[in-house]
Order: sequence, then structure tokens, then C-alpha cells
Amino acid sequence: MAERQAEAKTLSVVAPFKGDVESLSKLFGDKYSLQIHPDLSSLAAALGAGTGLIMLTEEALLGDVGVLGEALARQPSWSDIPIILLASNNGRSGRDTETARRRLPRSAGYVIVLERPLSSASLLSAVAAAWGSRERQFDMRDRLAELAEERGRLRILLENVPVGISFMDADGRSVISNPLYRRYLPSDRIPSSEPEISARWVALDSAGKRLEPHMFPGARALRGEPSNGVDFCHMLEDGGESWMRVSAVPLYDEERQIIGAASVMLDINEEKRAELSLRRFNEELEIQVEARTRQLNEAIEKLRTESDERARAEAQLRQSMKMEAVGQLTGGIAHDFNNMLTGVISALDLIRMRLASGKPDDVERFMDAATSSAQRAAGLTQRLLAFSRRQPLDAKPLAINHLVASLKDLLQRTVSEQIVLRLDLCPDDPWILADANQLENAVLNLVINARDAMPDGGTLVVRTRLLSPPLSGAEAPGEVRIDVEDTGCGIPEQVLNKVMEPFFTTKPIGQGTGLGLSMVYGFAQQSNGRLSIESVPDVGTTVSMSLPVHAKLEVATRLAGDITVSGKGQSILLVEDDDSVRLINQEVLEELGYEVCAARDGDEALECFHALKRVDLLVTDVGLPGMNGRQLAEVIQQLRPRLPVLFLTGYAESARAQADFLGPHMQLLTKPFSLDVLANRVAQMLDQSSPGATESDRRTG
Repeated sequence: MAERQAEAKTLSVVAPFKGDVESLSKLFGDKYSLQIHPDLSSLAAALGAGTGLIMLTEEALLGDVGVLGEALARQPSWSDIPIILLASNNGRSGRDTETARRRLPRSAGYVIVLERPLSSASLLSAVAAAWGSRERQFDMRDRLAELAEERGRLRILLENVPVGISFMDADGRSVISNPLYRRYLPSDRIPSSEPEISARWVALDSAGKRLEPHMFPGARALRGEPSNGVDFCHMLEDGGESWMRVSAVPLYDEERQIIGAASVMLDINEEKRAELSLRRFNEELEIQVEARTRQLNEAIEKLRTESDERARAEAQLRQSMKMEAVGQLTGGIAHDFNNMLTGVISALDLIRMRLASGKPDDVERFMDAATSSAQRAAGLTQRLLAFSRRQPLDAKPLAINHLVASLKDLLQRTVSEQIVLRLDLCPDDPWILADANQLENAVLNLVINARDAMPDGGTLVVRTRLLSPPLSGAEAPGEVRIDVEDTGCGIPEQVLNKVMEPFFTTKPIGQGTGLGLSMVYGFAQQSNGRLSIESVPDVGTTVSMSLPVHAKLEVATRLAGDITVSGKGQSILLVEDDDSVRLINQEVLEELGYEVCAARDGDEALECFHALKRVDLLVTDVGLPGMNGRQLAEVIQQLRPRLPVLFLTGYAESARAQADFLGPHMQLLTKPFSLDVLANRVAQMLDQSSPGATESDRRTG
């Protein structure tokens, strides 16, 4: 709020006698801006809200006092101009003063009567005091203006904001609302308060089930239950429907008593129309796909001997089968997972039976079988996350030439003997910031595609290049480009812009899922890069993955074998909402020699943290009910800034890019993991956070 500028010190004087004018001018001329008026009429005409003080001699009241009274009465409510009346002393001090006071109009509220003669100091002091009072009036005027301005801005905001807003009292009456809210709810009561209003509203939950009036957002908020995003169908007078999404939160006073609620109403008509249109479109499309599939099957049977017609029919069939690919993929995943789970469950049942019968000698091979099945399931999950672009990326600085060179033997074994594999690495040795495992998988995927494009042999080149930034943006870091170039059959121009779509493939039916390039594209996007393809039929194809350059870092590393896994009684706070996972992790950590305090959620973890005398490490799941693991870590690190935190996650949207998700002294471990991996990571973090750890150790990991 801007500070008020100081008002000019104006002193309006009405004194018929010239000697009084000269004396007052001499006394106040240096301190105030004097305005000398010959009579009260002149003073009344000049009177305004910015007038400072008025000084009258008793002789001035012999004129028309009424005109002064009218001018004073017209002042704003905040204004009460101080009037200093200089009365004459004729030997009857009290009576003369009161008589002079009564001559002033009744609208003169702030009057100071001074008897003459009086000293200059007394007169100056009285005027200064009156001016202080007047300045307070000016300050009140400015504050009232500011309040009016703020209220005007709030009114404009409420009138123009594209959502309905209402503030209700404790009885559900609308105290403040804007036009959009009143358009759908003209009554000042929330729908659940009056049956005739509720009859015009239909509330649906996320499953489409109708809600009773007492579950409306406003009614729930007045009971202290915040309600977020309830869809309402408002019945219009013409029989139509208008859809709104309503949220409400309770309002509390300083003693945490509910004094009302705030409600927000959002128009979702377009969303509902689009949803209905999409549903109808899907239904119609399913009918069309079924009809087209039947037609194509009939056409394939009739045109079996005509190869050109058969090729066109197969292309149309493949297009229609796109819609079925998701279902097929789901069935395949379910089949694979059921096989893997059968291996785990059956192995565990056999182990239980052998232990119950006292024959534990050969349970190790069943344990190996269960572990193998579980690891296969984990690998399948990682591939699915890569396809959906939801896998957490462990981005770290990488020397791209070193990574590609280390893949040479694997790539050579992947391609056939008729294919010449050549590495063309740039001499600059650039570095990037990426997930090494995902990048290796991406390069391997591109090499496999190139191999399949050269069934009769050819040349395959994996090239790295450092591209300088454009001149217009010299501050940009530049890019590292990884090219996988083949001399194969190439890709026709009409399908080149479709090859990165999920389920699209140029390979014959049954020889490709159409997921490879889509997964590579997703990895490039997650790594702040891009993927491009250039291809000429019968000449070859070049797939280029461009990633931002990253500054080279000298990273100190330590082998996991150098870390002493056994604990030394360090205190670990373990937070996990899954009972089985929490039990197993607690058991293994306690077996390793740590003192473990386990909690189910963030609130219970904070209670444990405050109750424990010492906490050396926080191990928490990311996806917790209520406060998530990342929020819990922030709260605890405010109390213990250097406390190491190990996040455990099976899938977390916010943890996809670890560089953005992790803060200081934080690491992330992706589920599922083996217990020895957990033990080594815990020991590593405790070792790095110990008082004897070097700064280089703390940066590692």
C-alpha cells in the first residue's frame, strides 16, 4: 500500500482588523501556507476537503455566519476542520469565551477558543495540536479511499472471474457471491438446506452414483469436511441440463470454530459434452470395426490369389486391429505375469511344505526359482514403464563415447555375420545427463531395428556427434547426437511419420509389436531430448537421438564391496504403508544390526521422529496415504537438515526424473529390489553421512 503524501499546511484566516492579519502573517507565515479572507463568505467559497485549519477573530463573526455553517455541513463524513477562535477579553473571561463560541454555526464541531491577549508560544502550540488532529483526519480519509479501492477490485474480480464463488455463513446462507454462482443458485441457501432448491440439482460421485443432499460440498464443508470436485447436474427451466463441478472448504475462526464455508463452482458443460461424444464415438467405432473386420476377412478369402488386393486388405486389417492391440497387450501381460506369479507362489508353497515336514535340505533351488520368476516380473514391469514413459530415470553424467564403446561386444553379438558393425565416435568426448541403463536399451533397440532392416547383410554405423548451439542462442549448451545408420530396405515416405506411434510397425504381422521406437521416443522426451528419423527406400535409414550436453563431472566412486553391510546400532526410521513390505524391510534391517522404528504413514512417522532420541537415516516409500514420502522428507529435513533420506518406490509420477525429484542428501531405490541391494544402499548412505566421511564421499551416489 502506497504511503500518503504529506498535505500542505494551509491556514485560512478571517480577521477584519489589519493589525491582526499582520501579526498572524508574521507569526505563521514561515510555517503554514496562509490564506487570508476578508469575510466568512469568502472563506465559505474557498472551503474544501483539503482545507487545513481555520483561524477566526471574534470580530469576523459579526458577518454572515450561516454561509460558513452551510459550507461546513457539506464536508465529507471524515472531515471535521479544526476552527481556532481568538476571543476578546473584556474582563469577563468565561462569559465572553462562551458567548463567542455560541456565535459559531452548529456544524462547527472541532472548535478551540483562545482568549486574547495570549503569548505566541501558546498560539503556536494550539495551532500545532489542531494540525495534528487534522492530519489524522487526512490519514483516515486515505485509508477509507484505499479500503474502497480494495473493495472495488475485489468486486471486479468476483464479477469477472470465470468461476462461481460464494462465501457462506455457518447456517449455509450465502454472504458474498458472484453473478455466475447466483446464475445457477439464485437462493442464498446451499442446495442441501432447502428441499425446493435441492430438487433442481443432481449430484454425482466419480462412479456416477447420485449423492444425497447432506453429502453436497457446502453441507460437508460446514461439518468440517473439505469436498473437492463433485459433479452437479443443474436442471434448467427449459428441461435442459447444465453441468457444474463444485468444491467447498470450511472456514475457521481463531479458535478453530467453523464460521462458514467457501464454495467454488466450475462450468464443465464442454467436458461433459466431449465425454458423451467420445462415448458415442467409441460405441459407433466398435460397431464399425466389427463390421469392417468381417468385410476384410471375407475380402481376404475371395482375393487370396490376387497379391495386390491381398496386400491392401492386410493393410486395412492392420489399421482396424490397432484398436484391439491394447486388449491383446493386456492379455499377453496377464499371461506372462500369471506364469511368473505361479513360479513364485508354487515355490513358496513347496518351501513351506518342506519346512513343515522337516526336510529343508533342498529348499534353496525352490528359492532360486521364486527369485528368478520375481526378477522376470520386475523386468516386465520396467519395460511397461518404459513404454508408458513413467519409469523413474536415474539421470547421471555420462561420457557418451565410453558408453557406446562398452556396448560394442553386445551389439556385435546382436547383429548377424553378414552385417558390418562400425563405431564412429567424435573426438570431443562429450558428456550428457541421462539414465545409463535406459540409454543402453535405447541404442540396443535401434540396432535391432537396423539389423532387421538388413536381412541380406549390409553396414551398420553407430555414430556420436557434438552439435554446437545456433548463433542466435550462443548461451545454449548444445547437443550430443547419437546416430544409428543402416544400409537396409528403408521406410516408405507415406509411413515415415507414423513409425513412432505406439503399435505401428513396418514388419510383417507377427514379427513386430510396434513398441520399440515408441519407447525410445519416450526416453528421449523424458531426458529433455528428441528423436528424428531420415530414410530413403532401398538406400537406408538413420535414426538420430539428440540429448543436451552436460558439463563433465569428476565423480568419486566406491565399490559396494568396500562397504561394511553390518550395522552398528544406527537408528533408522522406516515408513511403509504396505504391511508385508514394511515387515520384511524391518526384519532385514534389524538382522543387519540396525535399530528400526517402523511407521505406516507420515503422521505416525513424525510422532516416531519426535519420540526417538536419535535418527540416523529415514527410509520411506514415496506413495504414502495423506502426506507423501517427499513431503515427509522435507518436513523432517527442516528439523534435521543433513539427515540422509532413502526413497523406495514402485511407481511415482513425481519421481520419474530423479534429478528434479531428489534434494540434498536424498537417494531413490526402485521396487522391486533384492534385500542385499537395500542393505548395501543403507550402509552406503550411513557411511557417507558419518562424521568421518569426506566431502567426495558425500557427493557419490
